[in-house]
Amino acid sequence: MKSYKMVKASVAAALAMGVIGINAPISTEANGADFSLTILHTNDTHAALKDAPKRATLVQELRAEAGNENSLLLDAGDVFSGSLYFNEFGGQADLELMNYMGYDAMTFGNHEFDLGLSEDGHQALADFVAGADFPFVSANVDFSGDAKFDGLQNDTYTDMAEEGQIYNGMIKEIDGEKVGIFGLTTEETINISSTEAVDITDYIAAAEEAVAAFETAGVNKIVAVTHLGYNDSAVWDNDILLAQSVAGIDVVVGGHSHTALMPPTMLTNEESGDPVVIVQAGSNGSLLGELDVTFDDMGVITSHVGEHHKVADAVADPAAVEILAPYKEIVDAKGAESIGAYAEVFLNGTRDMGGVRTSETNLGNLIVDGMLSKAQEIDPETVIAVQNGGGIRSSIDVGDITYGEVLSVMPFGNSLAIMDLTGAELLAALEVSVSSYPSELGSFLHVSGLEFVFDPSKPVGERVVDANVVTEDGRLPISEDENYKVATNTYIATGKDGFTSFGEAYEDGRVSEPGFVDYEMFIDYVTSLDMVWPLMEGRITTVLPYTDVNLLDWEYPYVNDLFSRNVMTGTTTNTFSPDNTLPRWQLASMMVRLLDLPTEDIAEEDKAPFTDIADLPVARQNEIHALYAAGLINGTTETTFSPRAFIKRSHFALMVDNVFTTGYFDSAEEVVEYPFSDVSHLPEVELDAIWNMYANGIISGYPNGTFKPGATTTRAEAARIISMFAPYVKYYEAR
Repeated sequence: MKSYKMVKASVAAALAMGVIGINAPISTEANGADFSLTILHTNDTHAALKDAPKRATLVQELRAEAGNENSLLLDAGDVFSGSLYFNEFGGQADLELMNYMGYDAMTFGNHEFDLGLSEDGHQALADFVAGADFPFVSANVDFSGDAKFDGLQNDTYTDMAEEGQIYNGMIKEIDGEKVGIFGLTTEETINISSTEAVDITDYIAAAEEAVAAFETAGVNKIVAVTHLGYNDSAVWDNDILLAQSVAGIDVVVGGHSHTALMPPTMLTNEESGDPVVIVQAGSNGSLLGELDVTFDDMGVITSHVGEHHKVADAVADPAAVEILAPYKEIVDAKGAESIGAYAEVFLNGTRDMGGVRTSETNLGNLIVDGMLSKAQEIDPETVIAVQNGGGIRSSIDVGDITYGEVLSVMPFGNSLAIMDLTGAELLAALEVSVSSYPSELGSFLHVSGLEFVFDPSKPVGERVVDANVVTEDGRLPISEDENYKVATNTYIATGKDGFTSFGEAYEDGRVSEPGFVDYEMFIDYVTSLDMVWPLMEGRITTVLPYTDVNLLDWEYPYVNDLFSRNVMTGTTTNTFSPDNTLPRWQLASMMVRLLDLPTEDIAEEDKAPFTDIADLPVARQNEIHALYAAGLINGTTETTFSPRAFIKRSHFALMVDNVFTTGYFDSAEEVVEYPFSDVSHLPEVELDAIWNMYANGIISGYPNGTFKPGATTTRAEAARIISMFAPYVKYYEAR
């Protein structure tokens, strides 16, 4: 039965005891006295407005199907930050569209507080709230310390919520039934955004207070709209912990973790024994979530069905297109302008393994190199620059670099800070950087003027095994007792993202803030370069088990990258054999792992017709079948694959190019003059492949201007090529 008795036991203990039942089925049938409700929901839209008019169409259609009086439209926060629409209009473009769609309520995400350190502080957020045609719900955010929100926040639970106002919670009458709605924001916001005078309190205590307030008002159907994350770190907060720990909540409409949660998670609250349903709809406005839920007369869920509607598949609403048009015109014009530089290679700002939150990338290197260059103009004693991977939000394609791309990469407008740190404080920050590896972490640091090696098998806090300052004069080990001038952004310089050692330096007055904005520094630096072709340099590496690949070898960063991705392993447990040649079957195996292609249950008619692979292990045969079925490889003849033949460099380029152009990119522009002196005799298909791979920065030749197309490919060369190709795969999967 419905119970509001609160859980007294520790949340951590409850988790440890395994008391959460995920996705437990509900089979109870609705009866005539039951109440049905449709909840449409969005979260983490991040100013991605290209398809917002299509979202408007879906909202209208789904509300019409449900009956407008029986539906809610809710947003779980992070409307702010992430695109030129926000940079140019500070949330007003999003707001006008949300007003048009008729949102019923919204809570605040961490990115709503990103501008706290700007000259205008939280003015954009205050304007956003005041201009809304809907109320905001927030039970654990206290705006009273910021005068910009005077007259906007009401420390109450009300059944008379007004538009453009903030409430702890609200009661909405739907088809004669009372539904309580309250909001929560992750306490981690104080650490990962710029809340400044805004305070965020304990989410469990706030939720318990909300349930008690609704109970007193006779409400037994309660929806929590949260920006906590579905299964984020229990050190802070998450939706599973909330649903488990606070009796009385029926539905959690979540955000923050960008989880496309389908089917919805249903668990049983330990204290009340009642079901709780959790939903979340991905990110960037790509999905509109729908939850159809039925309650009995005690307010207990008896059935639920969830669905994610792909926004891109809908037809744009003409009125919403008209609303967006004046904003879009300005954004398109700004975004299309070139900064005056050309990216010769793909600049990797992807996520996942090999991306900016787990690894060194060429884009991360370029950003911190620019930051260090500017810092040294101001203070020549600055020797190091660091940038958190969470502040790198996108990638940049080969070609003219536009303002739109740069602002998508660095949408927060963080300013330069120069810190005076001890070596011990710097090493502590590097430990924070790799503390979650191999899991993604926004605190993962990209570095300039610094190289470090870490061992992920060691305990957290003891992983950095080697760290050196790198200058024109050479490499010097970081000494705990020495002081170093380190450039970064003001966001992490104040201790955000878990960098407590930076925060201590900030409190001690050891941080200067010259005021240059990150994307402006990036543009200045990139436009000063003769060629924009940054590489992986081995600035950040893990300990490898191989005795025949050394840290200073040119192939080390590429071998390290593929080892981390589990794409390329050694020839033995402790040898990589970099100079050995690569047979065709090994390349096929690497490609399957990189592309994550399924190798099981391939239909017989789709399998490769090659008669010479039968003596390979079954797993290797299946990899070749998988590539062939996907249309990504050919044989040496119609019926042979020549699996043990060593791959010539021209053939390697051809095989990789086939995957590249089939799955990801169009070919490069037609070449006028090939960059290599020894390739003109090759067949046109090989010439085109070599050019396309070269033009996209995936392969290179030798210092004497040759390509050596007939030479066999070594394992070291293969590692470099596949490592350079890997970011394209992740980037276009994400898109």
